[in-house]
Order: sequence, then C-alpha cells, then structure tokens
Amino acid sequence: MYHQSSARVPEPMDLYERYAPAVLAYLLRQVSLREDAEDLLLEIFLAVVEKGAALHQDEQLVRAFIWSVTRNKVADHYRRYSRRASIPLVDVEEMIYERDDREPEQVALRREEYAQLHKLINELPETQREVVQLRYGHELSYGEIAQIVSKSENAVRMIAHRALNILRGAYSGKPTGRSK
Repeated sequence: MYHQSSARVPEPMDLYERYAPAVLAYLLRQVSLREDAEDLLLEIFLAVVEKGAALHQDEQLVRAFIWSVTRNKVADHYRRYSRRASIPLVDVEEMIYERDDREPEQVALRREEYAQLHKLINELPETQREVVQLRYGHELSYGEIAQIVSKSENAVRMIAHRALNILRGAYSGKPTGRSK
C-alpha cells in the first residue's frame, strides 16, 4: 500500500512495469481486440509521461491518475469505434477453460456461476458496475476510486455497499432493495 510521503515518484519505466499488467488486463476486458488494448496502454503511459512532475511527487496521485486516464481512454475508444464487432464473452471463457485441468462438471458449474455473476454485474447501474470493477477487480482503495469517478470517498463506499447488496440479494433470492 502506498502512503502519501515526500518519496519521489518512480520513473516512467518503473511505473509501466508496476501498473501495465493490471491496466492491460482491464483493457483486455473492456475492448474487443488485443491490438486495441495494447494501443490504449501505450496512450495511457504516454499521458503519464507527459503529466510527470505535475503529479506533485505523490505515487498515490500517480496511481489514481493512471486509472483515471485508463477509464477515459476506454470511453474514447468506444466513442471512436462504436460500430466494431466485439468478441463474445463465451468465446473468451472457452479459451480460459481450455487450460483448466479440473473435472468437466466443475468447469460447467463454474461457467454457470460466472455467467450469472457477469449478467448480474452488467445489470448494475453504470456507476455501481464501475466501482465494483475498480474495487474488486483492480483492488483500488475507496479514495483512489473517488478521485477517478469524481465522487467523495463516502459516496464511493455507499455505491459499493449498495452494489454488493444487490449482488448478494440476487444470489440469495431475497429482494435487493433496488429501485425500478
């Protein structure tokens, strides 16, 4: 965990080595082609290099900046390429499971669970979905997420809490408290 301190921000190559794998994994889930994800990754780290000293030597700000730029680049990508075909999630799941050495019954059960979770997450309101992805998919702190989505930390905590309640309710069959 990074704390605010007077420690210098690492060099761009160090930042790339530290954050690129997680950012690329996120991008691969967001865009349909690996080449597009790699191009976006390059654009993101070019923005980090350009911003450089303006991040006030605070690595926590750098991390939040990287994820904020990532989010914006994905949005820009969809605006530019909204007519492009995407790879169905089922095709990606099949590639993942080809490497799995578990029993076929286990794989089938896990697919059903993942499909149900994926469907439930996609049904969440956009802000809740994004907060859940950043918090649990990328392990960002509530403070970092707050900077990225331009909300207070308490608001982000409440959004995450409500999203998890909706997901728990859907799995347990109890009412979720979701409006509409």
